Amino acid sequence: MTLPAGRRVEFALGLIGIGKPWGFANPAVPDVRQALALLERAFALGVRDFDTAPSYGVSEERLGLFLTSLTPRERSAVRIATKFGEHWDAARAEPFVDHSLDALRRSLDGSVTRLGRIDFLQLHKTTPQVLASSDLARAWEYAATLGITAIGASVSDLESAGIAIANPACRILQFPYNWAQRTFAGVLDQAAARGMTIAVNRPFAMGRMLYENREVSKAEAFGLILEKRFEGVILSGTKSPDHLEENWRAFGEALARNPGH
Repeated sequence: MTLPAGRRVEFALGLIGIGKPWGFANPAVPDVRQALALLERAFALGVRDFDTAPSYGVSEERLGLFLTSLTPRERSAVRIATKFGEHWDAARAEPFVDHSLDALRRSLDGSVTRLGRIDFLQLHKTTPQVLASSDLARAWEYAATLGITAIGASVSDLESAGIAIANPACRILQFPYNWAQRTFAGVLDQAAARGMTIAVNRPFAMGRMLYENREVSKAEAFGLILEKRFEGVILSGTKSPDHLEENWRAFGEALARNPGH
C-alpha cells in the first residue's frame, strides 16, 4: 500500500459483516442492496481501503459488484486487501481452513475473478507451521505470477506474528488492538520499526466496547491506536452506512488529536 502523501494511517472498511453473520449486537447479514449502499457511502466519504476475504461469505462477491460500478480512474484509487487459507462452504454456510497449495491457488483464482486487481494478500488462520510450509511458499510464488507482490499475514498469536515480522518478504501484518485487547502492543511496535504496513482490526472489539463500556467514545478508541506510530490502516467493520459515517468522523477527530499521523 502506498499511502497518500502526508498520511501515515488511513481509515479502512472491513467487509466481513456484508458477507456472513458478524458483530456483537446485530450479526444479521445485509442484503445486496444494503451492502452496495454501504460501499457507495464509504466511497463518497473518501474511504479507499477495503479489507475482505473468501471466508467472509459473499463479501468478495459484493465488493466486486461495487467495483464494477466505478470508473477506471476511481477504481485505480481503491486499495483492496484480501486473504487465503480460510475458505467458505456455501452449502453449509460456514468457513473451513485448508492451507494446501491446491486450495490456496484455487482460492486466489476465485478472489482475482471476483475482485480484479488485489493490492494486498494475507495468509488467513495463520500458524507457525503454515508459515514455514513449502505449500505456502509456492502459493506466494503463484501470487507473484498474478501481479500480487504485497504479501503478509493476519495473525491471532504472538509466535506467528514474530515469524512474520522476521520474514523480509512479509510486508503487511494484521492483528487486533483495542482498549480491551492490547496483547499485540509489542508486535505493533516491532512491525512498525521494521517498516511493515500494519492493519489494526477490531478497534471497537467487534462492537463490544460500544455497548459494554460506554465511557469510551469512538474517537477515544481510534485515538488509543493512533498513539502508536505506524503506517497502515485501522479497520472499521460496520455494515451500517450511518454508523460508518459516525466512525469516519470519529477517526477524523482522533487524527486531529494525533497530528503525527
